[in-house]
Amino acid sequence: MTETTALIAGRYQLLEPVGKGGMGRVWLARDEVLHRQVAIKEVVPPAWLTKTERGQLRELTLREARAAARLNHPNVVKIYDVLHSEKWPWIVMEYVPSRSLHKVLEEDGPLPPQIAAEVGLAVLAALQAAHDAGVLHRDVKPHNVLIGPDGRVVLTDFGLATLDTDGAITRPGLIATPQYLAPERARLGLSSVESDLWSLGATLYAAVEGRTPYARPSVVETLTALATQEPDPLLQAGPLKPVIEGLLRRDPKTRMTSAEVERLLTRAANGQSTDGDARRRRRMRFILAAVLIAALAAGSGAAVAAARTGDTDGGTDPASLLSASIQAGVVACEQVAPVDAHPVPTDRPGPPGTPKLVTGFTWYFRPGSFGVGVPVGWNSWAVGATACFTDPRGGRVLAVDPIRPSTQDPLDGARAEENRLVGAGALPGYQLVHLKALSMALPAAEWEFTFDSGGARRHAVVIVVSHPLADFVVYWATDEADFTPNRALYDVVRASFRPPPPGAAPR
Repeated sequence: MTETTALIAGRYQLLEPVGKGGMGRVWLARDEVLHRQVAIKEVVPPAWLTKTERGQLRELTLREARAAARLNHPNVVKIYDVLHSEKWPWIVMEYVPSRSLHKVLEEDGPLPPQIAAEVGLAVLAALQAAHDAGVLHRDVKPHNVLIGPDGRVVLTDFGLATLDTDGAITRPGLIATPQYLAPERARLGLSSVESDLWSLGATLYAAVEGRTPYARPSVVETLTALATQEPDPLLQAGPLKPVIEGLLRRDPKTRMTSAEVERLLTRAANGQSTDGDARRRRRMRFILAAVLIAALAAGSGAAVAAARTGDTDGGTDPASLLSASIQAGVVACEQVAPVDAHPVPTDRPGPPGTPKLVTGFTWYFRPGSFGVGVPVGWNSWAVGATACFTDPRGGRVLAVDPIRPSTQDPLDGARAEENRLVGAGALPGYQLVHLKALSMALPAAEWEFTFDSGGARRHAVVIVVSHPLADFVVYWATDEADFTPNRALYDVVRASFRPPPPGAAPR
């Protein structure tokens, strides 16, 4: 029987190898019981290991499974099972279609600082979850950071992880990659939360510079430089420079804390605005939208009420109704999330007959009305008929608003909306990206534009979908610098949107 036809534990069909390292390889496999793809890590020890080191490696493999199994976080690869063979255990885990950050840097070159900041926030969230559970990773590096085509970032390979309840284990020859090793680990063998954070700093350094902070021709020279010198100067870090320098401080007592790192990474990801600035921007957008409605009260004030109550009597024209919907969506969802906002549930199925979403997304489904894919971890709340979703870190907003029927073509309606809002001065600094018909199952149009709001440049997309019984407005917005890095997320949202079936009225 060949490897690719082997059925492991009578259940897992090996398909093809998807990764390889010095201590083993990872297979793509199919779980024949649950009918899903999984990844299986097979330990393949190098021949030069001593008997003692082989025993340590077996312990490390089991330790990886125990450590990762304690974590349930969207930025950590999930562990499903451990299989015991005569020689080595196999670890069955979540399969994440992805490229490692190492491979991304190798094939595409260094990342722009703002994209690197987003990756750093995801890795930091995984480390915070691990540290809260009493787990140290001990081998944070670009090889162990996976980036999916949907933008999901996960930290994997807890093979060197330690639990706070585990005894010390000596592992000669089994150490983390020297280029990402904290000075105190290289010098004294000490592992801590701070040493994991140093490795995160080295990973971010590599992400923006395309090389490690102590890039030397040999391991000996690398370790010597690590013990005696400061990191090489940062040349391309931009807004990430303060956080990387703070993480790579030699003394772990003065090293930047997780809270400080999160604050500075958020600043970098949001164009260097502070958390307070981000909140002020959201408040300014709320005020802007409120002023907009007041300014248009004479022409569309009744339509605002109609959008919220469903009353379209009194001669309200469809264009005003569309305008009111978008305005109300901005007011409802661009402000700071209310105290009763809650994470989007991750265990709800989508509309009947819809496919499974890509990893990192979950369905929000309003029975009898619409369904849409929402990033895992985002907050959700409703204002009337409008469903609001926001990234808890700020900046990224999604809203879906079912409105009453429109007699206009969605493209004409979007053009009328553009003329109305721009003419009223509601979108300062407005620049059109495009306004076009969309190829969807129902008539639809997409209006993409940028504008100034509260000292920040915003990038928004409005999708208008015409249904036989009602129109739907889908609103997506980020800060301008974040739009391109988040384009894949928007594409998932747009592709996932499902209007109600014919004959069902939106609710």
